[in-house]
Amino acid sequence: MTKKEVKTKPDKSNFKVDPWNVEGNIDYQRLINEFGISPLKEMPSVFNENVLFRRKTIFAHRDIQRILEAIKNKKKFVMMTGLMPTGKMHLGHMLLAQQMVFYQKLGAKIYIAVADIEAYNARGQSLEESRKNAIEQYILNYIALGLKPENCEIYFQSQRSQDANKSNAYYRLQNLLARYATFNEFKAVYGDINPGKMLSALLQASDMLHSQLPEFEGTCSVIVPVGVDQDPHIRLARDISQSIKSPSFTQISSTYHLFLPGLGGGKMSSSDPTSFIALTDTPEEVKRKINKYAFSGGQATIEEHRKLGGNPDVDVSFQYLKMFFESDDKKIEKIEKDYRSGKMLTGELKAYLIEKINAFLKEHQIKREQAKKHLDRYFK
Repeated sequence: MTKKEVKTKPDKSNFKVDPWNVEGNIDYQRLINEFGISPLKEMPSVFNENVLFRRKTIFAHRDIQRILEAIKNKKKFVMMTGLMPTGKMHLGHMLLAQQMVFYQKLGAKIYIAVADIEAYNARGQSLEESRKNAIEQYILNYIALGLKPENCEIYFQSQRSQDANKSNAYYRLQNLLARYATFNEFKAVYGDINPGKMLSALLQASDMLHSQLPEFEGTCSVIVPVGVDQDPHIRLARDISQSIKSPSFTQISSTYHLFLPGLGGGKMSSSDPTSFIALTDTPEEVKRKINKYAFSGGQATIEEHRKLGGNPDVDVSFQYLKMFFESDDKKIEKIEKDYRSGKMLTGELKAYLIEKINAFLKEHQIKREQAKKHLDRYFK
């Protein structure tokens, strides 16, 4: 069978998901059960206005009620996230960036950790290179997507703050957390573990929790949106936060989003430019990548496709439209219906996606250039 003939549902019996590896076809319901997370059910209307929530791209949570109550009662809350400053920012990273903008509009203070220490330890990338890449590939794109400097803190793990009191509090917390995390607990959460992974996990726990220290925001609710592969980090931070008595923490909340598939249908990889659309790609690059690499749920021939129809559940072009580029629910329903029936061909679906992506990137890249003038406002 060629890749265009794949129409059956993917085999989900054998897959692997952890913070360092994502392999196979993911059974999200099984992960919900195994990880003990809760499916997202009825949400306030403001969430349903957001396409990521409305179409269940964000599909599960831990303790989101705390955040909903903070929003309803106009209480202070934080959205915490991070970025790995390696490679280009691509559509997969945009899932988180759009949530930053969404929560900021709802009143959250945004904390963004640049994981330059992790990049140095795990990938041998210099701190200087990490800083340059974080700004040019990620932060400029965040600003272009709508992130505002007010109520926003972007920091590097290697240099938390120019304020000595804040910086000392952040690094002190890492050492305090280490006392409350046992080797058995690491093994229970992560399975196989080594010192490098343990250090990384403690650093991330500190990132998730430190906004509640008196030197920062004080006690408040914190939401951490992640891909479901990052849930072990969430579980460890939540476990430690309940063990440590001083300082005290409000239990963190989290949400979980689906993985955006790579162009080839598997995992999107920053090290493989044929697996993603970068936010700096040209119109020609977008057209070439979609036409050449985007996995199709269509049939091998036009005649077969007209007769048997396509499978939008595995078609990458349809998934990109559904997650990002077609916000009109009636339009996406019609595209799905027409593709399943064979009325819409794979080439037509790809052409529509190319048009939508390039229209978005044309405007986005103008905003990205304009963002360069405002960078200083984002670093305090």
